Amino acid sequence: MHENVVVSHRGARFEIGRGPSFYGIWPAGVATVQPIEWWPETVDGWHAAWSRFTEVEAQRTIRPVGAVSGGAGEARRPRAIIASVLLAAGVVIGIAGLFPGYFGATSLAGHADQIVPHLLYLAAWAASAVLILLGGQLQRAAALLAAGTSIITLGLFVADTGTAIAGGGNAGSGLVLSLISWAACAAGSIAAIRLAGVGAPGRPTTRTALNLALAAVAGLGAAIAFAPSWDRFTLRTTGGASQSITAGNVFANPGLVIVGDVAVMVALVVIVIAAGMWQPMRNGAALLAGAIVPMAAQAISALIQITHGASPQQFGISPGQAAAAGLTISSGLTAAFWIYCAFVAALILTWGLMLSTPTSPPPPPLPDEARPADHADVAQGSPATA
Repeated sequence: MHENVVVSHRGARFEIGRGPSFYGIWPAGVATVQPIEWWPETVDGWHAAWSRFTEVEAQRTIRPVGAVSGGAGEARRPRAIIASVLLAAGVVIGIAGLFPGYFGATSLAGHADQIVPHLLYLAAWAASAVLILLGGQLQRAAALLAAGTSIITLGLFVADTGTAIAGGGNAGSGLVLSLISWAACAAGSIAAIRLAGVGAPGRPTTRTALNLALAAVAGLGAAIAFAPSWDRFTLRTTGGASQSITAGNVFANPGLVIVGDVAVMVALVVIVIAAGMWQPMRNGAALLAGAIVPMAAQAISALIQITHGASPQQFGISPGQAAAAGLTISSGLTAAFWIYCAFVAALILTWGLMLSTPTSPPPPPLPDEARPADHADVAQGSPATA
């Protein structure tokens, strides 16, 4: 049987591999004999075999058997460089876009609540550009990290464009540069995904079902809590009169802004569910991280904004009128914002759980001399004795 078996991973006591039309587990170093346990040569069969292997073998001892030939890696190297260059160019252009006017003459650099989210997007793309060059698992994770960030930020940039158009088409060169930056980073993400073999969503296993459920609930909750007003302002006069005003409701904005914000909400739900179903799970965690970065950035932006207080001019009141009325304005955040933060925290928790969940590597290749066999004749054997 030895010539028809490909052993992919070996531990201190057992090894796992592929035989003619089955996946099996053998005692370490004796794949020439009948496997202790075996499963049909299907996707579910491989995941079941790997799950059992990690149960009977200490995970710290498990190592891949053999090495990947350098030819494929060398062939991919130019494409990895192209993906990294696109991402790096996007980051450089994005940094340049922080300083000219974004909405009219107002630049992002002059407002901490606006520049911090953009810096976080750029940091995610910059990290991806570096990791893509390293190859292997880091390359795959980086591709999905960049892709998740690009997908979510598309809606945010559409909303910014809608805000500029609603303001009389007052889009500054900073906004134009930021849009070019996004396009370059999105192109780099696509190029990285095409070369990296990042996996895809699949049918959840028993081990991953909890991660999927948490991701779905947290993603849907964050998307819903993204829509209501987050900002609360209380106006008081020396005469004792007061009025509370909320602002920031997604559906109270101009049409294109609404389109962008709704796109963010939909994309978030789709990404977190896809990430929860992703195989391998660690790659799904990278995709989820890419979605978390811009969503967490929105919360950070809101927290920074309230530290600067509010101006009477935001409410159509001149400084002179405010002084005459003894008007003071205090700012805060609504309950919807804190609910949103709780769901984003749940997404981060889900990301951590996904990273810690053992996942199946790709199955080993077919043995060169394997002959087709009827899958119906391959039955699971008795459990290994651990």
